Amino acid sequence: MGRNQKSKTAVVVGAGPGGLAAAMLLGAKGYEVDVYEKQPVPGGRSGRLRLGAYTFDRGATFLMMPQLLEELFERAGRSVHDYVKLHRLDPLYGLYFDRGQTVLMPSSDNEETAKRIQALFPGEEAGFYRFMTDESVKYEHVEPLLRRPFGGFGDYLKADAIKALPHLKVTDTVYGQLSRYFNDERLKYAFTFQSKYLGMSAWNCPGTFTILSFMEHRFGLLHPIGGIAALWEAMVKVAEEHGVRFHMGRPVDKILTENGRATGVRLQDGETRFAEHIVIGADFASAMNGLFEPGVLKKYNPKKLEAKKYSCSTAMLYLGIDGEVDLPHHSIHFADDYARNVKEITETLTLSEDPSIYVHNPSKLDPTLAPAGKSSLYVLMPVPNLQGDTDWSGRREELKDWMLDRLENIEQLKGLRARIEEEAFFTPLDWRNELDVYRGATFNLSHNLGQMMALRPHNRFEEVEGVWLVGGGTHPGSGLPTIFESARISVDLIEGADGRPQAHPAVQAPVAAGGAE
Repeated sequence: MGRNQKSKTAVVVGAGPGGLAAAMLLGAKGYEVDVYEKQPVPGGRSGRLRLGAYTFDRGATFLMMPQLLEELFERAGRSVHDYVKLHRLDPLYGLYFDRGQTVLMPSSDNEETAKRIQALFPGEEAGFYRFMTDESVKYEHVEPLLRRPFGGFGDYLKADAIKALPHLKVTDTVYGQLSRYFNDERLKYAFTFQSKYLGMSAWNCPGTFTILSFMEHRFGLLHPIGGIAALWEAMVKVAEEHGVRFHMGRPVDKILTENGRATGVRLQDGETRFAEHIVIGADFASAMNGLFEPGVLKKYNPKKLEAKKYSCSTAMLYLGIDGEVDLPHHSIHFADDYARNVKEITETLTLSEDPSIYVHNPSKLDPTLAPAGKSSLYVLMPVPNLQGDTDWSGRREELKDWMLDRLENIEQLKGLRARIEEEAFFTPLDWRNELDVYRGATFNLSHNLGQMMALRPHNRFEEVEGVWLVGGGTHPGSGLPTIFESARISVDLIEGADGRPQAHPAVQAPVAAGGAE
């Protein structure tokens, strides 16, 4: 799309998934866009990490709801399949209970999943079918609410919201809802652990979010060859094809305002860039605390931000391993007392003696991530955010060894230490200090009732005109599909504010290398 002197201008702060999606859409719609990112690589907290010859995704490790990604690229006049190879996973993941004595591997085929449930938990397969039937009805009602803004309480009075309300199950919890379908606690956990994607406890998370488990089983999980970071590179490429300029390693210092309206940004190197629209894709609370001059914000001042509820955090090990690892692509190894483990993470804010752990083992499927015959192993342990009193700095080596001990207690990983060729340990403190994640809360603001929809920070920022929010800290919430939706919603609002028709370019092949529209 050609530029002209009347092109509207936008600055995007942060090249995380939301910022990339917004830049791509704005560029395709003819806006003059500059993206400023503190880190040297795109993707934000889900950017690429390299250790020697090994490659890892730092944060998100899979893609769900692929149709939203396809739609996002189509709105930018492209097909995602021209840029990234998406591999559908089967099984979805391995769920290890009772120290690995009971292993459930849900399939991407629902009938096969029901057979596997029947084999391990006889009679419970009927509950799975009831769950999928009921949740499909809920999904039809909830999905439209995730695709439009909630700018005030009047939005609850619209027809789609009124129709959806009986299906939202907001007065129940995820665990409470699953208890209606399954009797065996392990099977309940198999369909409630997804509340961890929101950094919340299934015993506190609103019952609405059983939809996460449904979406996995209904639409499947995908692995982009090259890792999730391959998506970020594809989005950068599409955006650049539309003339978007990326400025990596150039952090924004302040958003400039005048008479309640944003006018541009000042970079940490002192340069100033003026624009009609500022899109904030940075961590919400850190951005509110750091990007505005003192006194500009009232609703989101430091004291009020501190009072909000935040997700749990994660301790991470990234390990380059000699040899292959006999685990599925994704595996979750549950604590013996999972309910206690979750309570410690989210309520008492203490480290569990018996923690649950997630292992990503993509190298068997994706040879681009490690040398031949070797494995890039990603290990995530949910832990309290920095409101807890764990000394992640002073006890760093001790806590890393403790996490490795937990890993080696998994039968398939015994003796793993002797095979480690590269390693990195990333703690809640590192999430905060290196990636500006407030309190190290990896999954952003919690999704409790007081921080959902109209009560979540709005896509059209309430406090300063010309500022728009994307990412996990705004509506619809955290997780890649909803982050992509946040960008689409915000860009539609920007176009509406500019009085521009919301037309989308026709899908075409990638522009030749070096070309730009």
